[in-house]
This record gives sequence, structure tokens and C-alpha cells, in this order.
Amino acid sequence: MKKLLFLGAAFAALSTAPALTANAEDMNFNRVASFPVNTNIPADMDNLSESSSEIIAATADGNGLVYSDSPLGGIGFIDITDPASPKADGFVKMEGEPTSVAVLGGKVFVALNTSESYTNPSGRLVAIDMKSRTEVSSCDLGGQPDSVAISPDGSLLAVAIENERDEDLNDGEIPQMPAGYVTIFDMADGNADCGSMKKVDVTGLAAIAGDDPEPEFVDFNANNELAVTLQENNHIVIIDGKSGKVTSNFSAGSVDLKNVDVEEEGALTFDGTQDGRRREPDSVQWLDNDRIAIANEGDYKGGSRGFTIFSKDGTELYESGLSFEYEIARIGHYPEKRSGNKGVEPEGMEVATIDGTNYMFLLSERSSVVGVYKINAEGAPELKQILPSGIAPEGVIAIPSRGLVAVANEADLGKDGGARSHVTLYKLEEGKPAYPTIISAMDGDRPIGWGALSGLVADAEVPGKLYAVNDSFYSNQPTIFTIDATKSPAEITNALRVTRKGANAQLLDLEGITLDGKGGFWLASEGRTDKMVPHGLYHVNAKGEIKESVAFPPELLAVEKRFGSEGVTKIGDTLWIAIQREWGDDPAGQVKLVAYNTESKVWGAVRYPLEPKGAGWIGLSEIVAHGDYAYFLERDNQIGANARVKKIFRVPLAELKPAPLGEDLPVVSKEEVRDLLPDLTALNGYVQDKVEGLAIDATGEFYAVTDNDGVDDANGETIFMKLGKIDANM
Repeated sequence: MKKLLFLGAAFAALSTAPALTANAEDMNFNRVASFPVNTNIPADMDNLSESSSEIIAATADGNGLVYSDSPLGGIGFIDITDPASPKADGFVKMEGEPTSVAVLGGKVFVALNTSESYTNPSGRLVAIDMKSRTEVSSCDLGGQPDSVAISPDGSLLAVAIENERDEDLNDGEIPQMPAGYVTIFDMADGNADCGSMKKVDVTGLAAIAGDDPEPEFVDFNANNELAVTLQENNHIVIIDGKSGKVTSNFSAGSVDLKNVDVEEEGALTFDGTQDGRRREPDSVQWLDNDRIAIANEGDYKGGSRGFTIFSKDGTELYESGLSFEYEIARIGHYPEKRSGNKGVEPEGMEVATIDGTNYMFLLSERSSVVGVYKINAEGAPELKQILPSGIAPEGVIAIPSRGLVAVANEADLGKDGGARSHVTLYKLEEGKPAYPTIISAMDGDRPIGWGALSGLVADAEVPGKLYAVNDSFYSNQPTIFTIDATKSPAEITNALRVTRKGANAQLLDLEGITLDGKGGFWLASEGRTDKMVPHGLYHVNAKGEIKESVAFPPELLAVEKRFGSEGVTKIGDTLWIAIQREWGDDPAGQVKLVAYNTESKVWGAVRYPLEPKGAGWIGLSEIVAHGDYAYFLERDNQIGANARVKKIFRVPLAELKPAPLGEDLPVVSKEEVRDLLPDLTALNGYVQDKVEGLAIDATGEFYAVTDNDGVDDANGETIFMKLGKIDANM
């Protein structure tokens, strides 16, 4: 099959310096690799076994990583001698649940939960020799451990003994005994001295369930002071590491949130209020010897969606408010299905000085991103970048000597056909940030929320001006977005709601959009009978008002299936709709291209031959008429290493001669235009499933975009591709 060539810059040379970067020529972090953790699963185990990278540490030379894997019950090793090509380096099975890891010298220290119940917790601190991969020492912790930390000088090791609550008991209310505490060990010759263990009592300090503290995270500063978060208790404790005495303790406090999304209603509405929202921090990191930063996840009754900086005496120095959440919303990563409680859910955190700059890396578990902040000695932190990660980032470690950052992402959706758990690697390097590829403008004092982009169409006259629709993930907010693709990154400049009788239209699953030639649009909605969503076409004016609804005819509905309209384009007076998959009367491997003449109201169709099916299914995602051809996105439903077909094909318009429905339909011929797999791996992440939108502007520039599934069981990554022009003579 002849393949056509694209002229102009390839997508791999992305020009995407986001507005949140002050100077495009600065050093920036970019993702250099994504390591699928399942490649470390031992050969004698099912590779679909749940495997998860959670807390991560680096070897002393910076050439290796170690991560805890709670569901698989062990620790995994990764060789990052070449960070752009990480390699599986083995797995050590353990008797218990690893909750955290830290490295000193040639040993990995593992906090191991061996509890038989919530009321009878137990755990061990285990040292694993990295060469022999065997257990060389063990200390009884007396309770269920969470995080572990080693002091910068290597003289002390601390473990937070959480003795976590049973969330199914009395709706998770605390207190629930036994109480947690903190343990501190002296380190001798690179080993934890079990006999030196100091059990630090942190009861009676917090105003909230003070008799039942649940220590969550620990971190040492250079003076061997230990900061501890008591998450459910909304409290912070500072301990002198050498003596084990509490030197300071204070409430993490609360914030009042205004203009925040608080409802999980299938819409992004930043207009709610949450007063007195407890911070309930997860991670804590020392910024220097006097200041700490906390990630305000909330796990009990709080979560203020940002981070806070305190002095070690409890003086509040900085509160991020909703600034982090808003920037996440602008890049399409806002998790609508978490709106009711914790929003973007900041959780993991790392602070490190790299190339002379002090950085803070803040993980948003539900949005699957990493916020990169510059931390100055005085003044507010500066948000430099937001980086894409795998799904649900949990742990992070910086390797300053190599300019690297590694993030452990815990979600493993392999059994459901989704992405596996990954460790993502980033490197500080010269050049522009590669992500985001598309970002929204602010709508006054709050962001234009967006996600799940599906259909795409270009303006007939203005180069680089595009329109996109979102799909049914935002069921209460069907929207037409205006995109300025001349900017880097592309910018969503307007959100036009699709309305019916003055209210946001219901029962739509918008998958296709095309111009009507009169300032309005035709929209294609994919039906789903089990959810009472009809298959159909909708004609909207420039204000987004539905002025005409066109249902599919009985001949089509008699053979309909769930996977319907996935794109629409207008050729003359005829709308052509790409049906995603085979319907009841289609031969295997062929799908319909349905035609509807807007003047005569006559329906017809031809058939389109799909690529051979491998794993999963093959279908169409888009149709765009341009010049003498109609262009199609064809894809499988596979993700990551299993993806095989993500391609653009074209069919001569001369072959689009519809036959009456119910009769034998002609089969068109196609030729391949571009394989998008290289474009989808250009950002060094795993291959996204849904390449959904394709557009060709007035100058012949091609654009494509992925659907991020509304950040639901997905990492939220939207890849907006500027593909250049086709050389028609090749």
C-alpha cells in the first residue's frame, strides 16, 4: 500500500512552551521514559497479576531505582544507567506488604506490614542487600508501618507507625485503637541498630482524636530534625531525631475554598464553596532547615487541594489555595469524578536542589501530573511546569547528580485492558517543555475546564483555528471548544455550551463536528440504547442552540449497536458519518460510512474496509473531507505496548457514492497516509488508546487529538498533534 508523506515539522519536534513557563529558553524537565512495572513480574507469575509501583528510592550511584509493590508483595528494581531506556532488574518477593523503601549504601530498607488485623497490627523493618537480593537484617516495629526516611548524614532512620483505621468500621471514624507512633533507629555501619529503637509517643498533641494519632509521612532535615504528618488528625509534629523528643507541634489548619468544583455532575463548574476545609497533609518535605511544605491530600474529612509552607514553629508562610488545581484544569487533567471531596488530591512530594536550583515536585494523584515549583529562600514558590505521569502518581525521588526525577505511579488497570503501573522518568535539559500540548485560557478568575475531546474540525477560512467537542463523559456540559492551534501549546480560547431550549442539552454523546457553512455546526452523537442516548445528528447555530435534530432512519436503527457515530463531515449538501464498528448487517472487518442529504433528506451508505484485527477491536474515530479525499482516523482499542493500529487513511471522494440502505453497499478503497504510533510515543509516555479528532485547516495543515477519557481510569494526557501538510506528489 502506498504511503503518503507529510511536509513540515514532525510532531516529535513539538513546539509547546506553556504560558506557565516564564522563559522558554530556561532549563526544563521533560519525560524521557515510561517503564511498565509489569515487565518486572517474575516469569512464574501471571503477567496480568496486579503490580504497583508506589514508593520509590534511588541507588547511591543514581543508576538504579527501587520501588515498593504492595499488591505483588515485594520490591522491584530498575536499571536506569540509560534513563531513556530503563530495564527491568528483578523483583524480590517478601513475607508481608511493603509500604515504603529507602536506600543507604548497598542496602534497601523496607517497611513491611505484617498485620493480621487493624486491631492487632505488626510490622518489620527489613534490610535487603542489593547485590545478593537477600534479607540481611530485620527489626520488629511493633505496629503497622507507613513511610520510612533516612537522615541526610545516614546516621538515623525513622518509620511512621500508622496503625491505620478501618474505613469500614463506623464509617471510618476515629479514634480507633491502637494508636500510632514514630520509631527512630540509630544506623551503625549501614545497618539499623534494632536495640537503639526509640518509640516516640505522639498522642495528646492533636485537637482531633489526639489519643489516636496516625503518623503518615516522615522527613529529616540536615539537622536531623524529623517532620511528621498526622494526616487524619490534621496535625504536624517536629521531633529531634537524636533524642526522640517532640520539639514542636501544630495544627495543619484549614482553608476556605471559593470558586471550586464540588459536584460530580458530569460538568466542570468552578462555582462552589467549601469553607473550613482541613488540609490533612500526606507528604511533608523540608525546604531547608527551617521550613516545611505539606501536600494537602485529605484522607478523612479534608483535602484543601493544594500545598502549604510552614516554619518549623508552626507559622504559616504560604498557602497555594486553588492555584495548583486551576493550572491542572487548564491542561485538561481535572478529575471531575473527584470533585465532591478532594479535587486534584496532592499527595506525594519531593524537594531537591538540581543544577543550583531548589525544586519542589508535587504529585497530584487523581490528575496524574507532577507540578514542578522553583523554591526561593524568600517569596512565593513559582510554578514552572506541569508534567504528565502514569496513572495515580504516589512516590517521587530526585537524583540531583544526574538531573533526573523518577515518579512511581501505582494504578494497574491491566486486568481491565487499561494502562499498567509505570515508573516515569524526567530529565532536566535545555529546550522547551514538551507538555502540555494544549491548554485553556482563563475565563475571568477561573479556568475554562475541558477534557475528553473527541470530534475536531477546522475553520473554513482562518488557518489554525479549530473547533472540538467533548463526549458524554461531561454529560451535563456538551461543549464546542474554539482552539487557536497557531499558539504553542495550542490554546482553548472559548467554550460554547450546546443548548436545547436555553439549558445544557441532555442525552448527547458528541463524537463528531463539522461546519454547516452558515456560521453554525452539524454535530454527530453516538447513541447508546441502554442509556437512552439516541443515535443522531444535531444542527446548532453560532450560539450553540440546537435548531434541528435528525434521528437515524429505521433501516439503520434496526441493526444499530452501541459503537455508532464517530465523526461527521460535510461534502456539498451531504453529511457523511463514520460509524465506528460493525453493526448487525455488516460483514466482519467492514463498517458503514453513512450519508444524509440535508436538502433531500435521503439516507444512504457505503462500506469502509478496516485493517486486520489483532487484540481487541478495530474501528473508525473520525472523518474529514479535504480536496479530493476523505480522511479517516482508524484505530484499535489497545493501549501502551499492545497498541498496533493508530493511523490516518484516505478514500477518494469519487468513491463516496451512497447506495440505499438495506441494499448491497459498495466498498471503498483506501490508502495509508500516516502511522501515528511514532507521534503518540514522541512524548516518551505509553501509547494512548483514543486518537479521536482529526482536522485539516484552510492551508492544508493536519491536526489530530487524543481523548483523555475525562481522567477516569486514565492518566488524563491529551496529545494535540500538529502533523504538517501532505505532499500530494509522493
